[in-house]
Amino acid sequence: MFSPQGHFNQVPLAQVAQQLRRAWLRWGLPRGFKVDNGSPWGSWSDLPTPLALWMIGLDLKIQWIPPRQPQRNGVAERSHGVTQAWVEAGQCCSRAQLQERVDREDVVQREKYPHRGGLPRSVVYPGLRHSGRVYDTAWEEASWSWQRVCEHLAEYAVDRQVDRCGKIGLYHDKVYVGLALRGQEVIVQLDPQTLEWVLVNHSGVELTRRRLTQFDEQTLRDLCRSPH
Repeated sequence: MFSPQGHFNQVPLAQVAQQLRRAWLRWGLPRGFKVDNGSPWGSWSDLPTPLALWMIGLDLKIQWIPPRQPQRNGVAERSHGVTQAWVEAGQCCSRAQLQERVDREDVVQREKYPHRGGLPRSVVYPGLRHSGRVYDTAWEEASWSWQRVCEHLAEYAVDRQVDRCGKIGLYHDKVYVGLALRGQEVIVQLDPQTLEWVLVNHSGVELTRRRLTQFDEQTLRDLCRSPH
């Protein structure tokens, strides 16, 4: 209610990525993420989002939970619910006050509230303080891999229907594949060697190819680059 953006999907990807970097600097780099299918994280069973591809380029494993099954990520969902109840956001008068309450209750949950044997989570699970994997921007620049992104993207085979104009939708873009394919159901997969979308029918016969133009290495990295 205090955000200048009405919904999470209106937050620029660079800002989301920057907040992830801040968390990694404080808590250490994770080995992966378990995420839902809302923007900007992903769309289950379809092509991964640009933000997910950026994280995959850093060799972070992304696990998408099935739609409408928050119990598959129960620990995180429970934590969110407790935080919302404890901070009482409706009583906050400003974003600063809300952030102060969230920070305070985070400390209570981690470092003060009894969890097991009267001990708080920070003692029972010392790994919560830091993952042990140090993050910095120099590491990011050296470790990010476009090849890793393309190889991961090549694992997907998604269904599309060619519209009456001979186009299919890929990453909010309409790609012309030919009027001869109008109305046909096709399967689309990326060839990581040629960087082409390969269209085949359900018998496995290749129909056509189109160049990957939705993004390249530079544009994908720029989408998530730290804002100045």
